Amino acid sequence: MYTFRLKAAVLINLLTVTIVRGTKYGYITWKNKAVVSVSETIEDIPDVHVAKATYSNEINSTGWAFLELHTSPDSSDEKQAYSAGFLEGFLTRDLIWLHWQNMLKGYCYNKTDVCGLIEDYVDTNEKYLADMVHNNADDAYWYHIKLYKIQLEGLAAGYNQATADPYQWLSIRDILWINMLGDLDDLAFALTMPKNTPEGLLFGEHCSGLVKLLPDHSELFTSHVTWNSYQSMLRLQKMYVLNYRTSPNTAKVIPGRKMAFTSYPAFIQSTDDWYITSAGLVAAETTIGNSNRTLYEFIQPLGQIMEFVRAMIATRLATSGAEWVDIFRKHNSGTYNNQWYIVDYKKFKRKTKTSEGKVEAGLLWVLEQLPGFTEAADLTDELKRTTYFPSYNIPYFPRMFNLSGGNERIATFGEWFGYHTNPRAKIFRNKQSAITSLSDMFRTMRYNDYKHDPLSHCATCHPPYSACNAISARNDLNPANGTYPFRALGHRSHGGTDVKVTNSEMAQNYHFLSVSGPTHNISRGIPPFQWSTFDMGTEVFHEGHPDVWLFPPLIHHWQWG
Repeated sequence: MYTFRLKAAVLINLLTVTIVRGTKYGYITWKNKAVVSVSETIEDIPDVHVAKATYSNEINSTGWAFLELHTSPDSSDEKQAYSAGFLEGFLTRDLIWLHWQNMLKGYCYNKTDVCGLIEDYVDTNEKYLADMVHNNADDAYWYHIKLYKIQLEGLAAGYNQATADPYQWLSIRDILWINMLGDLDDLAFALTMPKNTPEGLLFGEHCSGLVKLLPDHSELFTSHVTWNSYQSMLRLQKMYVLNYRTSPNTAKVIPGRKMAFTSYPAFIQSTDDWYITSAGLVAAETTIGNSNRTLYEFIQPLGQIMEFVRAMIATRLATSGAEWVDIFRKHNSGTYNNQWYIVDYKKFKRKTKTSEGKVEAGLLWVLEQLPGFTEAADLTDELKRTTYFPSYNIPYFPRMFNLSGGNERIATFGEWFGYHTNPRAKIFRNKQSAITSLSDMFRTMRYNDYKHDPLSHCATCHPPYSACNAISARNDLNPANGTYPFRALGHRSHGGTDVKVTNSEMAQNYHFLSVSGPTHNISRGIPPFQWSTFDMGTEVFHEGHPDVWLFPPLIHHWQWG
């Protein structure tokens, strides 16, 4: 354990030097419009500016790019929002184009009818949002919907100003589509209702999460592992400091004016999701499956707001887990259905040599969303009783489990779909009691020993295990000629693509221990992921990616804090 800490500390110091050397500084001044400037030195940023940012693309050396973006409280909220988007779009232009090619370039191939229906839905929904913003100009919620949309518009404008080749220009609607990626599959299914439900919607195959309270209350860890397609691995760590007012009629700034989060090029929200905010909250989620086709009738373009927008509005406006839940569940779209866990570090006092630890009600809120339904509860007492809360794509609340078709999935596919019997449920239960430190938490969230761990066993698979049955999946390692009862357990370009871990002290500084790329453990037969040796490497777009994903853990320190 000491060796891990020593090595991690050395690596972090080395990586900090690399990041500083590669940094670009950008800023926006306003002369009837946003005027962007970029410099290699921080001293060139003028005292009077609307927005400023540091940006460093270190994906080839650390697996991450880093963006820190601040707006000036001396400017109107509308100018701040537009300038924040503009500056991000301008600085991250190259990554945006690469990510667009990797993730959306072929989305509508051979399904123009589906995409046409999605466009019609978005047209209607965007008009509804515009009307509601216009008719509720003084309402805090709709005010921040407006600012969110302005930030998206700014991002498109900044990107296009930095783009010389007209072929690579992207419209505001294009930028909206890429931000909708989490919602798209649910939306496409609801609008077409094909005969067969896609397996991706059945299995909720995105992410693992864990909240761990040490039994003596000496620490509280919150963590998240993104599960996604490997083509998504152009990643950014972002810090937004947006000095927006809570509403147009107050000078009070939003509770979440500062937030650190992991994200992607062109996204102005996380989508993983992983947020640390100035309200003392850490919010994260894992996707839940839904095989109840009747629920999709609740997805409508009027009266609803897509998940990616609602998540950011809640994270900006909430001061507590209860508030976050109340804000998020408004205007439920039923798209990108997740189990959210919101940890309020203000409700935790760490045990020290001179004082007892304390856990207050409201520390852990959990919310689950399905089309037409949400359920939430304060699970702090449950956390105190068990010392952990795991999240692994299966609803916790019995009502939501039943509504999502959980019992039918168990009857059809077996215990893999049970809340207590899923392999990750068993692995979390087995591993969590040994967690006593940050390094323990990190190792747990990177855990995959599918060839040797009996909990990764799959009796109906050949070979009789799956690299999906782990905290951090490696589906690429399942043999292409293997046999599996359903696609989620088989061979594909998919797995755990990162890990993020924070604790009570780190969260105060918006810090988290992270690593980018699929997990590896050579001694256990799990090599680093490499595109050039992956049999699907020629079939999957991965422009701008390193070939080998073998990066050390790091803690990024924000330059302006």
